Amino acid sequence: MSDILVHTEAGVMTLTFNRVDKKNSITSAMYATLADALDGAVNDAAVRAVLIQGDATIFSAGNDIADFLHAPPAGENSPVFRFLHGIASFPKPIVAAVCGPAVGIGTTLLFHCDLVYAGDNAAFSMPFVNLGLCPEAASSMLAPQMFGYHRAAEALLLGEPFMAEAALEVGLVNRVVPPTEANAIAQVQARKLAAKPITALIETKRLMKKAQQPALLERMDEEGRSFGRMLREPAAREAFTAFMEKRRPDFSRV
Repeated sequence: MSDILVHTEAGVMTLTFNRVDKKNSITSAMYATLADALDGAVNDAAVRAVLIQGDATIFSAGNDIADFLHAPPAGENSPVFRFLHGIASFPKPIVAAVCGPAVGIGTTLLFHCDLVYAGDNAAFSMPFVNLGLCPEAASSMLAPQMFGYHRAAEALLLGEPFMAEAALEVGLVNRVVPPTEANAIAQVQARKLAAKPITALIETKRLMKKAQQPALLERMDEEGRSFGRMLREPAAREAFTAFMEKRRPDFSRV
């Protein structure tokens, strides 16, 4: 069975992380599936809204580290960057249902969703600094805009998890619900959107995002260049080696 399930019904294309045994960690192949699905949905009249969801116990642990080290992203045509550009520029509404841990890109992809529903067990984190890296998905711009600078600094510089109620308070999620209900509620909301006039949805979303869209894509590209450079530097090598060896990293010499 695929690690990403793609299903379209009643105008909603549902993308489901389906790798629970690996905490829904995302491989390059999974990014390619997500990117291809979004690209195909842009001009597919059968798709009027997209829903991204995981399991009631886990949304995504972020990148699959072993896969990431084996095939690091190489340029803007790599699957992860294709996905990031695809979700950032997707013209139709995107809804997300998030339960359990949402790590790294599991959190930053939510900045590009239009509606987000979280289980009360959701735990969001952006631990890029702890891996010797920098933020991605334009989160270095979008997190301060949404959270305010000091809360964004706490989330991005310390990289510690924040829970569903805190995410609700800063506007990252629309509603907190029981984990067993999150996917169903998000599906209901996505179908409400799919029943509305698609031209009005697309134009309204375009107008809301118009002012910041060029800067957002520019920041995403800048982050990508920095991320690629830092991935080859000693701090990241120590962080990833420590992760694979199941020990605490030692950054005292880097």
